[in-house]
Amino acid sequence: MEIINIASLGIVASLLVLVLKEQKPSFSFFIILLTGISIFLFVIQHISEVFRLIQYLGEQANINGMYMETILQIIGIAYIAEFAAHITRDAGLSSVAAKIELAGKVLILVLAVPILTAVIETIIGFIPA
Repeated sequence: MEIINIASLGIVASLLVLVLKEQKPSFSFFIILLTGISIFLFVIQHISEVFRLIQYLGEQANINGMYMETILQIIGIAYIAEFAAHITRDAGLSSVAAKIELAGKVLILVLAVPILTAVIETIIGFIPA
């Protein structure tokens, strides 16, 4: 099971960080960063499988490709913003992490406007004149 490998990596990295944090804080942060990137790369293949499945389902449902692409971009922005915010928070930069999260939310909102517009237009189309 892959989760055992991921959990083991996380536990070992956590123990190393706890041991090295007081003597070498910059090295402990490097371990945190390297561990986060390693776990992300480990699961990226599964994320791409999910993206392919979402695209396939969208094609089967005859959903406009632009909407499916936008949804996938929104999911990507959410994951990347959360990952970056956690890394900066681990470095002790909570204010920067909050700004990364805010930027992610704004970018998601910007991408969602065309989808929201289409939903509203569809709803208005159902209302008798």
